[in-house]
Amino acid sequence: MSTIAQKILVVGGNGFVGSAVCKAALARGIEVTSVSSSGMPYRTPKGHTPDWTEKVEWRKADAMIPDTYADILPGVNAVVHTIGTLLDNIQRNKQFHDKDFVGLLKSITGISPVEARHLGAYEKLNRDTAIRMCEAFIASKPAQGITHVRPFVYVSAEDFHRPAISVRYLETKLEAERKIDEIMKDHPQYRAVHVRPSMIYDPETRPMTIPANFLTFSAWMHAAMPSFVPMPASVIHWLGTRVFPKATEQTPSALVSVATLLSVPPIRVDHLAEAICASLDPAKNIRGPVNVRAMRELIR
Repeated sequence: MSTIAQKILVVGGNGFVGSAVCKAALARGIEVTSVSSSGMPYRTPKGHTPDWTEKVEWRKADAMIPDTYADILPGVNAVVHTIGTLLDNIQRNKQFHDKDFVGLLKSITGISPVEARHLGAYEKLNRDTAIRMCEAFIASKPAQGITHVRPFVYVSAEDFHRPAISVRYLETKLEAERKIDEIMKDHPQYRAVHVRPSMIYDPETRPMTIPANFLTFSAWMHAAMPSFVPMPASVIHWLGTRVFPKATEQTPSALVSVATLLSVPPIRVDHLAEAICASLDPAKNIRGPVNVRAMRELIR
């Protein structure tokens, strides 16, 4: 990390990923401000407030309303957007309540009508909050002394959740990436970084150690075998791209997602946070999508 003093804004700093980013940034000597809907400091699953939270400025703000955080933006060197949702409970709860089981199935598989897709939490939390925050960041005038290109880091995702999670989770992430890139296109003093983690886990706070270890071993086996050896992921990927139809017009079959799950290792949340912090370094000039392999290179 550059020796120049830095300050970052973490959107959703009291969440699972956001809190890890706050902690990693503080360890690097970076000042941190967090904005969230509650404005409350991070608490562990057991209800404890770690000592490091005292060093973070916790602010209540609405990512969709720039006036609630616009005063912060000129003084930060970077923005890290970490909020999102895996489950669109708003739409699915309504469908379940209305006994619209066909609509519920369609929302999971991603074949809902296009005109209905703006109604859910995926669109608001995963896509629109990031776009609005990025627009506000671009519109802010950097404070005196901030001369480096300012990164906007968006926590996107690898395609590995389907079919357990709706295709709209992935699609809204990718829609946000494209829109952020479009916004950045005419602003050379800013750069977009899209980190795409696989399954994120923390063995200390989430009971994910067993599946994470299994998937890590699976990814290692796939990487270790010669390319001419047919492995489960390659066979499944072939079926998903050559045999089975696409999930939607822009997204391949869920089998492609299953293949990714088996061949891309999970990532610990603290390693993800370290990679995000490393991507802030102006000397590295990281831009665009950053997959798990690239993240591991960043934190070596």
